[in-house]
Amino acid sequence: MAESVTIHGELDLLARAGHLFSSVSEEFVCAARDLDTWPRPRSQETARARVRASRVRRVRKLFSPTALVGEESRQGLVELAGSGAQVRIAAGALPHETIVMDRRYAILAGADAPTGRAYTVTTEPAVVGGVYALFEAAWEAATDLASFLRGEQPHLDEGSRAVLRALGSGATDEAAARELGMSLRTYRRRVAELLAALDAGSRFQAGVRAGELGLTG
Repeated sequence: MAESVTIHGELDLLARAGHLFSSVSEEFVCAARDLDTWPRPRSQETARARVRASRVRRVRKLFSPTALVGEESRQGLVELAGSGAQVRIAAGALPHETIVMDRRYAILAGADAPTGRAYTVTTEPAVVGGVYALFEAAWEAATDLASFLRGEQPHLDEGSRAVLRALGSGATDEAAARELGMSLRTYRRRVAELLAALDAGSRFQAGVRAGELGLTG
């Protein structure tokens, strides 16, 4: 019977839903902002080992550009691609993070919290199908990791470009947020994601980097 359950924390996720990883046979897809979205180092390796052991026919991993910040993260993605997974980089920040297995199970990651993330595991066909369709749309618009690294140029969505223009205008965060129809918190989050995508340590550096890459035109 189709159902949905919410699990709190990474250890609980692996304890209660870890068996799903070893049950995958046809396809495993994952969308994440960075390499730490899903169970971290040891737990993450355990999950990967389970997927490898089950001889999944197709593994696809979609990441936000922020996943490429730092040499260690870049190398991790390169190794992931080298292990046989298809890896693509999204055009901008991913608003939702999910795993879909054999189009039968979906796991959605909630927001970070002091007590750990909440994860929703569902077998509801309509929900799983909808999540998978959204993944496919983002996947088609994304860039293969190797191509992305060769170009070394972030692929910014229109929202990120609007934030970039706001930064260049010199407007205050409050004014820019109002102009873009965002809350102040959302605007500042988008600024942080933009800085990460441009590998910039400051807003000024982001402007310089964007100019170098021809993103300010």
